[in-house]
Amino acid sequence: MMTFFVSMAADVLVAVLLVATIVSSVKLSARISRLKADESALRSTIGDLVVASATAERAIAGLRATLDECDRTLTERLAAAERTSTDLAAHVEAGESVINRIAAIVGQARTAAGPASAAAPSAVAGGPRPVVVEATSAGGNGERVGAALAAAQALSERALDRLRARAA
Repeated sequence: MMTFFVSMAADVLVAVLLVATIVSSVKLSARISRLKADESALRSTIGDLVVASATAERAIAGLRATLDECDRTLTERLAAAERTSTDLAAHVEAGESVINRIAAIVGQARTAAGPASAAAPSAVAGGPRPVVVEATSAGGNGERVGAALAAAQALSERALDRLRARAA
């Protein structure tokens, strides 16, 4: 009888082990099914990533081309600005030279015409009178403006002298 119990216990133990094996096999099968589903989703995700990376590479290439074009355009504009700046500096220098020459001419005209204009204030009665403009010197620009005003005043005085000469 003991062998019967031992034999039965061994059979029950084998049955329990078989049930445990079946249960773990079912669980493993479910896990494998989920892994296969995840694998297909992962493959799909990988495909999408490959497409996205190819698109990003094309976009980066386009951005590099745009950057190169912007750099070239900026370089051209900077060169043009430098040329314009040099031209402007040359024009300003030439303008200052002209203003200095006009100021020298006005200074000479004032020293030469100083006694003559004081002797004959207005030769034409009721005619136009010269307008005297006082120029204030406030540094470099004030001197230039004063010189320009003096030149303009000298020109207007010459024109008035011509009018007086014609009227006389």
